[in-house]
Amino acid sequence: MKRVPLFLMMENTIKTGILSFGMSGKLFHSPFLNEHQGFELSAVVERTEKKAHLVYPEIKSYRSIDELLAEPHIELVVVNTPNATHFEFALNAIKAKKHVLIEKPFTVTSSQARQLFQEAQKYNCCVLPYQNRRYESDFLSVKSVLDSGKLGELIEVHLRYDRYRYALRPEIAKETPVPGSGLLYNLGPHLIDAAISLFGTPLQWKKSWGFFRPKTKVDDYAHIHLSYPKGMQVFITASLLVADPPPAFVLHGTKGSYIKHRTDVQEKQLLEGMRPENPSYGMEASDQCGTLTTISTDGEKTQEKITSVKSSYMHVFDDVYNMIRRGQAYPVSEKQIIQQLEILEG
Repeated sequence: MKRVPLFLMMENTIKTGILSFGMSGKLFHSPFLNEHQGFELSAVVERTEKKAHLVYPEIKSYRSIDELLAEPHIELVVVNTPNATHFEFALNAIKAKKHVLIEKPFTVTSSQARQLFQEAQKYNCCVLPYQNRRYESDFLSVKSVLDSGKLGELIEVHLRYDRYRYALRPEIAKETPVPGSGLLYNLGPHLIDAAISLFGTPLQWKKSWGFFRPKTKVDDYAHIHLSYPKGMQVFITASLLVADPPPAFVLHGTKGSYIKHRTDVQEKQLLEGMRPENPSYGMEASDQCGTLTTISTDGEKTQEKITSVKSSYMHVFDDVYNMIRRGQAYPVSEKQIIQQLEILEG
């Protein structure tokens, strides 16, 4: 990816505020905004405990979102609050003439998303979905195999996101049956976005979900079947009750198969305290390679280990900077977000 020259970034830094300093604010946003030369991590909302300044001494902490939005120097706002609040807070930010970067799910409904895009156009603002999983080594490995053409014509694809969390979590927003809660809206956007970005718009889809943990009030299992042209079938599954996760990426084509486990290496490294500037950041362990199996025209079977490329969520912020400052197209389009939400709704 072509980077913006450093001197240009430093002259045009985007002063940014984050609406929450929970896990996503600490791991997925502030380390990258702080390191990226195109941004200035200026503000955060902390309603009770004030901790952001311990890591970022220059940051200004506000007690309310309205206070942060009232600051004229803030140009970009990261909406990383509970799912049900995304639409309201993003809309308020747009009306305050701020650019907006919104975590998944973008909104709860496709109609809300359409309204945000319309309002952003009215106020000359950028409203951008944060789909960081497009910049993970496992996903990019899948993309590289597809681009190679070695699988031939695709027939069947399985994309999974598995965890094991039998006990209910203490996060009220995630375990309460409010709009946008549950596993489908938590992990589903990652998987649906992967399918849409790799294969385009499905012809049709159907979904099912379940409630299996004792006393759960939100879904903890979700499955979506997407049908594509020429008979290709894509199966998306997310579950909180998989003790021994199978491969997260399974692709079968007319010439071969590709199988890869999910790594989540960046999230793991960030949780362990590794900074994005570390040379080892974003690199999978050598034993995490995917396996490409191909069959030649004479029936000979060949297996090949595919080394995943190094990647970084920093590229998300490259995309944001290039969109806001240079007017370059953002890789996650309005059409793709609307499609994603229609599948979640349907």
